[in-house]
Amino acid sequence: MGRLVVSCADRPGIVAAVSRFLYEHGANIVESDQYSTDPEGGTFFLRTVFHRAGLAALRPDLERRFAAEVGRPLQMQWKFTAAGVPKRAAIMVSRYDHCLLDLLWRARRDELDLEVGLVISNHPDLADDVRSFGVPFVHIPVTADAKAEAERRQIELLAGNFDLVILARYMQILSAHFLAAVAVPVINIHHSFLPSFAGAGPHARARDRGVKLIGATAHYATEHLDEGPIIEQDVVRVTHRDSADELERRGADVERTVLARAVQWHCEDRIVRDGERTVVF
Repeated sequence: MGRLVVSCADRPGIVAAVSRFLYEHGANIVESDQYSTDPEGGTFFLRTVFHRAGLAALRPDLERRFAAEVGRPLQMQWKFTAAGVPKRAAIMVSRYDHCLLDLLWRARRDELDLEVGLVISNHPDLADDVRSFGVPFVHIPVTADAKAEAERRQIELLAGNFDLVILARYMQILSAHFLAAVAVPVINIHHSFLPSFAGAGPHARARDRGVKLIGATAHYATEHLDEGPIIEQDVVRVTHRDSADELERRGADVERTVLARAVQWHCEDRIVRDGERTVVF
């Protein structure tokens, strides 16, 4: 099975051109989804899943032909991927373990199209937990006067080795240099109180203000902290009876599920960036 994801300026004939190409090259479309921001002057997005016997051997030639026959004539951005090949990911984490262990557990149970090859942390606390999953754990301390050196060591481990980096409550700001050098998508998760309750102790301060909803946001990381294109969000209702500890526990549950959804959708090539937002099929 293969996937083809395209985006381009909207115009008549895009679906016909893609479908015709796949048909003429022996592929059978088994799933297709599309979206246009505006049929007149908007941007068109298409995700297609298809079956083609011997795709692995044929893929380089298929990509060249698609570029010549469809992609360049329609000024598309596109990518072919193999549906049966898991994305190789590295996870970065600090001390909170709930998102990290949930991802490792789901990956081990094949609930995610994901192969976790490395966990990097700025604290040593979770080393034994990670290694119990058979995943390498690397501790790289981060201090204010040695942050650049820490990022250099992280980049040495990550660049060119992974398809995706996941921030599973990694409590450090990533520099623009780091994101450019890693050169793969980075998915972050944070609680939904931002920007109102930034910093330490957000659940206690949110309780003091009488919040009625708590939740989480998963997004692609950019150099602007917590402002990248949003992938997924969710909330749960709370009341005045809930303590700050209960808010934190329920918030952690939401963070786990929201991050897992975002990672799975990315691994299934369901997400296309559209400027500062995302299209999720």
